[in-house]
Amino acid sequence: MNAEEILHKFQEMSKNTLIETLNIEFTAVGEDFLSAKMPVTPKVHQPFGLLHGGASIVLAETLGSTLSNILIDNSKEVAVGQHVDANHLRAKRDGTVFGHATVVKKGRTSHLIKIEIKDENDKLICYTHLTNAIIPTDYV
Repeated sequence: MNAEEILHKFQEMSKNTLIETLNIEFTAVGEDFLSAKMPVTPKVHQPFGLLHGGASIVLAETLGSTLSNILIDNSKEVAVGQHVDANHLRAKRDGTVFGHATVVKKGRTSHLIKIEIKDENDKLICYTHLTNAIIPTDYV
């Protein structure tokens, strides 16, 4: 599959999920990275009108787990989030945030993924590490 086909496949798999609800859109994929964007609207705000940290984590985990699933044979195994660690570094009220996930370590039974979420001015909003467990598909 080429990059466009991969992006389309995972966007289609996201229909009727939290990913679609938050309007997360996959934008680029490569050998060891995946990128997406998410609009910052009241739908993803906390009560004070700021981007909810949980929404940032949804974007981060979406990127990290999808990237791991791109890297493995999904007919035999699936990647699922096991541990997420996020640092919320800057507030955001509106506009768009852009997430970029890269592989730190690709092991046989787990992957460590780094995700940076930035604003339109390339300022870091959230920095996240995600550990994914790689499990047999018959466990799902």
